Amino acid sequence: MNNIIYVGPFKNHIQNYIELKKAIGYKYDTEAGHLNRFDKFTLAKYPKTTILTKEIVLDWCNKKTYEAQANQCSRASIIRQFGVYLDSIGVPAYVIPKRYYPKEKQYMPYIYTVDELKNFFAETNKCHYCCECPYRHFIMPVLFRMLYMCGLRVSEARFLKIADVDLKNGTLTIHQSKNDNSRIVPMSDCLTKYCRDYSEKVHSCSAAEDYYLPSLNGKPMTLTNIYHNFRRFLWRAGISHGGRGHGPRIHDFRHTYAIHCLKKWVEQDKDLSVYLPVLKTYMGHNSFEETAYYLHLTADVFPNITLKIETHYPKIIPELQGDTNETY
Repeated sequence: MNNIIYVGPFKNHIQNYIELKKAIGYKYDTEAGHLNRFDKFTLAKYPKTTILTKEIVLDWCNKKTYEAQANQCSRASIIRQFGVYLDSIGVPAYVIPKRYYPKEKQYMPYIYTVDELKNFFAETNKCHYCCECPYRHFIMPVLFRMLYMCGLRVSEARFLKIADVDLKNGTLTIHQSKNDNSRIVPMSDCLTKYCRDYSEKVHSCSAAEDYYLPSLNGKPMTLTNIYHNFRRFLWRAGISHGGRGHGPRIHDFRHTYAIHCLKKWVEQDKDLSVYLPVLKTYMGHNSFEETAYYLHLTADVFPNITLKIETHYPKIIPELQGDTNETY
């Protein structure tokens, strides 16, 4: 349910458009937030307009000094779709062309080495108590191990509830993640033990609906908090950071997990036609192409196994494509 109240000149159209999107199965929550900001923008600058003009669209899409190119492209795509909708119901609207703004150069995921992972996790174990986040020193060793050892997205770990962590069977239940994808993720024995020890220290009196990795007041850990800790652990582990947009990123633990799985399977002569669907399900991918993307990265990072892949599975390595910037 969209609880946002729209107040600008396109308020009724925006409301109807979002209800239509939701009615046909889209979550459309992030997009609704963008359109809420567009609604306020038009109320402030074009309160009397009745049509979506080119001036309004380009003004709205004008790149902010603080935003990345990808964000501008995203805003342009959303307003383009809204323009198509307006045009379809007979409201004059400028529809900005596809790819009107150039995309950012595709980020090449950083694949951590085994030694880097060991050093990084060792630093998480040294995390100390912080009054602003009382359980931080217990949470960080578990959180970052989950991201790598289970290939989770950050949002999937952040929003885990106690009921989602099965310490008896060693599994995590992920609810309605990207593309409304829910799944059960097995944990290794090592990670399960970490979680058991953690739960004894943090959740001896917690309810099933409490967040498993809580920040202050029982809320989920914030992305900002996680990122600041991530950068500190990187620095202490001796892993250099290239600055904004150049990585390593937190999300690269997920990429590294996939690459290391594929590398191990290739070296063990596993049948990738059998194992790729397993990896697809485990990581919560919506299509085979998302998983096959990692074959290309595996070949790039470990060129010595490229011949082995191509010999057993000719033409299986796809052109470099896929979603490398999944929702956190």
